[in-house]
Amino acid sequence: QLNATTFDVKSDVDALQKIRDMGGLELVMPGAFAATGDCDAAEFAGRTVVEFPLTGVSITLPTGLAGDFNAMTFSEQIPGPTLRVTQGDVVKMTLTVPDGEATPHGNDMHASQVTAVPTFGAVQPGTSKTYCYIAEVPGVYKSHCSGGN
Repeated sequence: QLNATTFDVKSDVDALQKIRDMGGLELVMPGAFAATGDCDAAEFAGRTVVEFPLTGVSITLPTGLAGDFNAMTFSEQIPGPTLRVTQGDVVKMTLTVPDGEATPHGNDMHASQVTAVPTFGAVQPGTSKTYCYIAEVPGVYKSHCSGGN
């Protein structure tokens, strides 16, 4: 439904023309809630801080079928660890990639509503990155590796 006009793209062959006639589509992303700087920022003062340390590690898992599966993991878990917070808490996430790891790792936490790059981006082997955000939007969110920039 666009501007109070409803149509079915699958059955309405003129759907694209209707979109053009309405002036096109404007996609609006929600505002970001994550701070992109110091985790000691004033907007976090007085809130509960939930620390979420992760280690980006590649492991080899037996499939039980034909061969093994090479996996990038968070703290050697698939799926990665669950982070549970209360709305309004500050999530302080630190990703460490051990020295000697073959590839960079990253984390894209959809709940933070910010892009992984440049906020987080690739964490190179032998380094760590930390970022914080206020858990504003209730729900269940996925978190996944985004090791490449």
